[in-house]
Amino acid sequence: MKLGLNWTEKMYFKAHADGHEVGMDAKAPVGQGKALNPKQLVLSGLMGCTAMDVVAFLRKHRQELEAFDIEIDVDTSDPKIHPTVFTAATLRFQLQGKALDSQVALEAVQLSQTQYCGVSAMLSKAFPIRYEVFVNGKLIGQGQAQFA
Repeated sequence: MKLGLNWTEKMYFKAHADGHEVGMDAKAPVGQGKALNPKQLVLSGLMGCTAMDVVAFLRKHRQELEAFDIEIDVDTSDPKIHPTVFTAATLRFQLQGKALDSQVALEAVQLSQTQYCGVSAMLSKAFPIRYEVFVNGKLIGQGQAQFA
């Protein structure tokens, strides 16, 4: 895998790979706040990785998904001591679908968080990642990322 990074102005950077790019910036006054910061991009990568697993599993099992959202809450170390790092995270999966089987949805998340999501596997070595799964607004299960 090969990626690149270019500085453009102030604290704005562009990461690029395979013909795609994503911007990143720092908050004002250091940066301009024009893009997500690097830590937010790490968390976005975690959410994107597990989301792709879950949607692929649901499609494989012919589950009709009407809406899908993930939110993440993150605890950090003392912000006065540098570097500030993540100490825990909770992913909240919100799935909607009239004919969505709750057990299939829960299995999709559990498999992502125990076997398939490479980003979760890497980050869970540094801090615990918990998850909660909601189908049509109802909590159907929860757990913690654990990889062999």
